[in-house]
Amino acid sequence: MHPVLENLIGLLRLEQIEDNIFRGDSRDIGSPQVFGGQVLGQALSAAQNTVDGRVAHSLHAYFLRRGDVNSPIIYEVDRARDGGSFSNRRVVAIQHGRPILNLAASFQDPEEGLVHQAEMPDVPGPDGLKDLTDVAKDMLRHIPSVMRRFMTDKRPFEFRHVEPVNFETPEKLPPKKHVWIRAVDTLPDNPVLHQNLLTYVSDYELLGTAMLPHGLSFTRGSVIMASLDHALWFHGEVKIDEWLLYAMDSPNSSGARGLARGQLFTEDGRLVASTSQEGLMRVIDPDEWRPPRSKPGTQK
Repeated sequence: MHPVLENLIGLLRLEQIEDNIFRGDSRDIGSPQVFGGQVLGQALSAAQNTVDGRVAHSLHAYFLRRGDVNSPIIYEVDRARDGGSFSNRRVVAIQHGRPILNLAASFQDPEEGLVHQAEMPDVPGPDGLKDLTDVAKDMLRHIPSVMRRFMTDKRPFEFRHVEPVNFETPEKLPPKKHVWIRAVDTLPDNPVLHQNLLTYVSDYELLGTAMLPHGLSFTRGSVIMASLDHALWFHGEVKIDEWLLYAMDSPNSSGARGLARGQLFTEDGRLVASTSQEGLMRVIDPDEWRPPRSKPGTQK
């Protein structure tokens, strides 16, 4: 298996240190704090470790504090309910004695029922599109040095944008974006693993959709962006090592916050997951702003 992907799978595999208590490592991917998708994926993994036979169908999370990339994260699971068909779990992610994320996840016994879905957008397929890492390398001179590793390091997923990516002179565009996503290598046929990896990657790209109407980009240093909450619904079986179209839009930005929504479709048009996220979008003067010192429990 590709070592970067294998490394991520190991990151999402937690150590159990007590009943309902788990520990996960942190990973520096070049962002100022622990990547939100890592904490989401690990929190879901902690909840999954306490459920037998049922499959996650939704999760809802709030990001409370920045995660420290130099310290492990403790996950405490509350087995809130095991009913006849559904199980609910509440998870608190803790660093330095303080919560950094609250997550609730719901699990269900497999069950047949009524079926309908949204129509897949009519956009070009992934073949022939450039990967985001290659696009970023072509525009290195326009990316601030502190962001270059985050944009150009080898990743466990391919990201192929349908719409052109412009780091040099971002234009004001409609708040819609389409990105093809796939793991860089074949994965074991393990539904829990595929759900964890989709949860991890669902935090990429999403909030940036709310920046499009304003002609701003986090790579230009003129805006502070941070996820505030994240929701994910699984509609069916997910295979993250096959191409998925991440179709995103943003219905609103206000109060220094942006709201973004996403739908994930297979190449043959099956809707397998939906997402929503609100995040901080604070416009700043890049000449006056300095990154905050890395400090446990830093508020947004």
